[in-house]
Amino acid sequence: MSTPRIGYGYDVHRLTKDRPLLLGGVEIPFEFGLAGHSDADVLLHALMDALLGAAALGDIGYLFPDSDAGYKGISSRILLRKVAAEVEENGFSVGNVDVTLVAQRPKIAPYIWQMRGNIAVDLNVSIDKVSVKATTEEGMGFTGSGEGMAAHAVAMLFQ
Repeated sequence: MSTPRIGYGYDVHRLTKDRPLLLGGVEIPFEFGLAGHSDADVLLHALMDALLGAAALGDIGYLFPDSDAGYKGISSRILLRKVAAEVEENGFSVGNVDVTLVAQRPKIAPYIWQMRGNIAVDLNVSIDKVSVKATTEEGMGFTGSGEGMAAHAVAMLFQ
């Protein structure tokens, strides 16, 4: 019998000029991008931490430290594939994942299917095991004021 394991991930990045906005591995037209050592894909970062948490394998800061120049500007999709491989090597399979982006704007509804597809490919699961949603904070807090974006994620793994 498989043992279920649940993990939770959270990440936040400040909005900045002169960088592309990448969310779920999709470049979204917007006047700001996200600041960070890698490509700063806040959605995938939260997801990776949820997967690593469910498997009790640490977090992305431990696996991919920002002190390592090799990760400067790296695609978070590459990192997600590395996390997926680590999870699988430790005897886990993905049951499902659910990610929520918190941002006042831009609207991401037109990109959700592409994000889900990217995540499904990178995790080697069917798209019906991947959920991506977005919400605003009605103008409140750092996400509501447009200073940054945050993402929450949960992952169900089986061992």
